Amino acid sequence: MPQGAALILPYQLRLLCLCFASFFALNLAAALLVGLVSPAAIRFAESRTAVAAARLLLALRVLPLAVAGLFIFGLCVPSYLWLEPAGTSERVGLLCAFLGVLGAATWLIAIARTAHSLLASAFHARRFRLDGHVTRIPGVFRSVVLLDDESPLLALFGVFRPRLLISRGVLDSLSGDELEAALLHEQAHRAHRDNAKRLLLLLAPDAFPFFRPLRNLENAWSRFAEWAADDQAAAGDSQRAVSLAGALVRVARMGSPARLPYLSTSLLACDRDLSARVDRLLKTAPAAHPALKPSHRRLRATGFLLAGCVTASLLAPFVLSSVHELLELLLR
Repeated sequence: MPQGAALILPYQLRLLCLCFASFFALNLAAALLVGLVSPAAIRFAESRTAVAAARLLLALRVLPLAVAGLFIFGLCVPSYLWLEPAGTSERVGLLCAFLGVLGAATWLIAIARTAHSLLASAFHARRFRLDGHVTRIPGVFRSVVLLDDESPLLALFGVFRPRLLISRGVLDSLSGDELEAALLHEQAHRAHRDNAKRLLLLLAPDAFPFFRPLRNLENAWSRFAEWAADDQAAAGDSQRAVSLAGALVRVARMGSPARLPYLSTSLLACDRDLSARVDRLLKTAPAAHPALKPSHRRLRATGFLLAGCVTASLLAPFVLSSVHELLELLLR
């Protein structure tokens, strides 16, 4: 590259450009790779339990973000701060600058759509609280927001403090057993923190500005998340499974509900998948699969973390030097 085809940037801006450029390149490569294997991964997920399938597909969807983020904060930044002379201004090639702009753009788009969804969720929550009133339903939820209309609305909205929203039409239409099963379904969404997972999907930057090759994984995750909530609500009880199927059909017959924000989970979130959900519930009662105990989960995560820290400490000098050489090539 000729000497003129470059920018002169100070120390901190050069690091920022490197971070965004490296993130974009790694995120794009990982996203394209995950996109290639996603059809096979979805087929494999269909052979697993719904909760295991949902976890697998969510992990695959955020894998590009995790890989790129670990490289940036675990290798790129430390190697630059350790081996690059401080307080100097050096050349940054136009390719690196261009990739840096693309990386920054993907993050700005992700942050913008996340902020928009959070604002929309807060707006709807405020409107629901003003239009409805808080009441109590014996059983799963201590309190719910009740709307005095006939709309087919039963949903869990909010991320940090999820609240249940139900319309008078749904409350009056469902039998006692159907209402209990429907509430257990929403309780399962709350226990799985599905609204928080939706927030994570929004935050995960695109592979390229306005290009989302992993949308099929997001749609598949949403479908299996509904199935997992159905399974937990049924809990292996055939009668409860029938009651939940009845609730789904009864609410669907009430008409199309109002469009809810993305950061919410409705009883009929995947209306295109309604027949498949009902068939699953009526053919066999999905078996209850107890979740891994939190203590076991923490122990396993701690073991992986310790092993990673030991490995990183042994390989740090060689790896950081190699990464710094790669970054120097990217800067040219």
